[in-house]
Amino acid sequence: MRTFIYLLIGILFGITMFKSEAASWFRIYEMFKFESFHMYGIIGSALVTGIIVVQLIKKFNIKSFYGETILFPPKAKSVARYLIGGIIFGLGWALAGACPGPMFTLVGVGYIPILIVIAASILGTFIYGVLKDKLPH
Repeated sequence: MRTFIYLLIGILFGITMFKSEAASWFRIYEMFKFESFHMYGIIGSALVTGIIVVQLIKKFNIKSFYGETILFPPKAKSVARYLIGGIIFGLGWALAGACPGPMFTLVGVGYIPILIVIAASILGTFIYGVLKDKLPH
């Protein structure tokens, strides 16, 4: 049953990403060239919504749909790790024209070349898993 619920949420997310044009390579390109506010508006509204929801969860001790406690582990204090990770993520996003969410949305709408990007992201995740104990965290 959980898998079915997650599938429905994923489909709804994909439709939202496609209809809002957040999965559009042209919108992402405009964003990285600072030519349009569209993507910044989407990201900014998601950020504000996320902050509000997290604060509500913490304040009212809201449980998950399955009655489980939602935990927020403390974040690391190292700024360098976030800067390096953000730069790598941003470069990949700029080169591919898609971040992880829209990649699967693009497959769903029939943009087959994005499968190369998905394969590369899976390979990168695997390589990170192999090397993570050797990396400075």
